[in-house]
Order: sequence, then structure tokens, then C-alpha cells
Amino acid sequence: MALFEIPDIRIAGISACVPQKRLSNHDYNWITEKERNQLIQMIGVESRHVAEPGQTTSDLCFQAAEQLLESLAWERGEINLLVFVSQSRDYIIPSTSTILQDRLKLPKTCMAIDINLGCSGYVYGLSVIGSLMRTTGMQKALLLVGDLSNVTSCYRDKSTFPLFGDAGTATALELKPGFAPMQFNLQTDGSGYDAIIIPDGGVRNLMSRKSFNIKKYGEGIYRSRLHIALNGIEVFNFSLREVVPNIKTTLKHFNRPLDEFDYLVFHQANRLINETIRKMLKVDPARVPYSLHDYGNTSCSSIPLTLVTQLRGVLAEKPQKLLLSAFGIGLSWGTVLVSTDGIVVPEITQQEATPTQSQE
Repeated sequence: MALFEIPDIRIAGISACVPQKRLSNHDYNWITEKERNQLIQMIGVESRHVAEPGQTTSDLCFQAAEQLLESLAWERGEINLLVFVSQSRDYIIPSTSTILQDRLKLPKTCMAIDINLGCSGYVYGLSVIGSLMRTTGMQKALLLVGDLSNVTSCYRDKSTFPLFGDAGTATALELKPGFAPMQFNLQTDGSGYDAIIIPDGGVRNLMSRKSFNIKKYGEGIYRSRLHIALNGIEVFNFSLREVVPNIKTTLKHFNRPLDEFDYLVFHQANRLINETIRKMLKVDPARVPYSLHDYGNTSCSSIPLTLVTQLRGVLAEKPQKLLLSAFGIGLSWGTVLVSTDGIVVPEITQQEATPTQSQE
């Protein structure tokens, strides 16, 4: 297992941005009112924020980063590294991180890279950015994490459309000698790659006319091969099989009791999965915050979004010990143990689509 720790890295602040447009699952008329109510109760998603045409993940991350940099009063010339984590980048090429480097007016001495990850992306992103900072001595960095899952969700697919929300987040990190280490346990099982997949549009299956054909895959489940396909049973079984052992192994390896942590923040998969994991760990509900109700499953941005919307006050006021657990598409999953010491957490912002965000 990839069990390791990265010392001397401090989270200075976290911010989040969602599209202004909001959809209520009570208005999801593809299914009956009875089925809607049952679905809302099971997945825990009452409403979601979704991007307008032309609005991108990078737009949301840009606004989150601008807000955070202003709140921190950081000099942009001091930022040495930008890491962008998403599965909904602006273009196939070039990388979106390079575009964000320019939009944010970061110096040309800034290293910028993309990471193509979904649900586990925030935990993996922290490991990559922390490792680079620690080994190179880079002093300040930005981790921009977000996704627009609704772009590839079909309205006529009840297994995906009511679940996903769109969001972008920014996390500012700085090198601080002596700061408590971030402790990681990262895992992968590519044999389950097709549990959550968009079959066409990549190099393996190039887009064709057939890619756009809508087919029935079950009752109330219609989609094309350019839409996201989610095998709910497989994802549920994977989550219950792997997440709790990963958390327990992490705690045992680093000799830390579960009761030490103020909060456990899970990837917001859906309420049924997350509540089952919480009960398996025997953790009080007060220590497991949710953002699902108002924002849905926001893919790789769900953990930082939850931190901003649910824990903003306590994170800003006093030190916290956090256990962050992310799991899903890939299949990939991981845990990180993080300490904070009073960080900058601006209120979540909403972004209205503008003509400048329209497609070329």
C-alpha cells in the first residue's frame, strides 16, 4: 500500500464556488413523485447547482482561487506551483492548469500540471502537491479541484442525473517547517474501471455517430455512450468493501485512534453509502458533516466543498484534526490525516454564467 507521510505542509485556506443555477430533485419529472421522494431519501440530494452552457470547471476554480488569494493577501509572484484536479477539463489539449496559470496572473516561474482524477481527486491531489513542495522547497502553492459532472449526465437516466452537482474549489498550501505531517494511505483497483465510465470520446473508443444514440439500459435509465454510466451496485459493494479497511489501516499504521479526530469528512458519494460507512466505523453523526443535501455529489470537489460549507466556522476559529476519506471512479480510494491551525475559509460563492464563458 502507498502509506506515507509528508511533513512541513500547512493548509493556509480553502474556498469553493458553485454555479448560480440550482435544480431541485423535487422537480425531476422524468420519474413519479413517489419515486422522486424515495430517491431523495436514499441518496440524500435535495438540490444541486449545475453549470450553464459555456461555464467550465476552470471558471469555478478561477473564482474560488481569486477569492482565496484576496482573503489571504498572498502575492501572486510568490506562488510556485498550481495543480488542477478534474475530469472535466477545458480542452483535450492543452492542459487546463496552464490556462489557469495565465488567468490567475501567476508568474511564468510557476509549475502547472493537470491530474485526471474524479472522486478520490482531493486526497490524491494533496499527496501530489504536498510531495512536490516538500521535495523542491516550493513555498506556496494552489490546489484547484473541481468537476462538471452534469455536462455528461443524461436527464433520462435516473441513476445519475439527480445525483451530481457542479463545483470548483481552491486550497492554498504553504511550506512551514515543523508543521504536523499529512499522513496518507492511497489505493487503486483498475479492474473496476468500468464501474463509472463514459465509454466513448477517448482514444480507446473514438467518437462516432453511434456514440450519440440513446439506448435503454433499464427502467428509467436511458443514455448514450457519451454520457456517464454508473453501476450503482458495483460502486456500493466496492465502497463498503474497501473504505473502512483503508481507514482502519491508516490509523493503525500511524498509531492514531479514531477518537482523536474532530471530524471525518467523506467524499459525498450518496447518503446510503456514506451512512453505512459511518455506522461501520461507529462514529457519531455530529462528527461526519454532509453537503449532499444542497450540492449533491460534486466528484473530486466534494470534500473541500463540505469543509467550506459545513465546517467554515470551526476551521477558522481553532485547530482541528481531520480524517478525509475519498473513494470512487477508477477505482481509486484513499485516506489522509490532516491537522489545521486556524485557516482562512471564505464563504462559498455562486457564479453566474456570462457571455464571455460561451463556447467558441
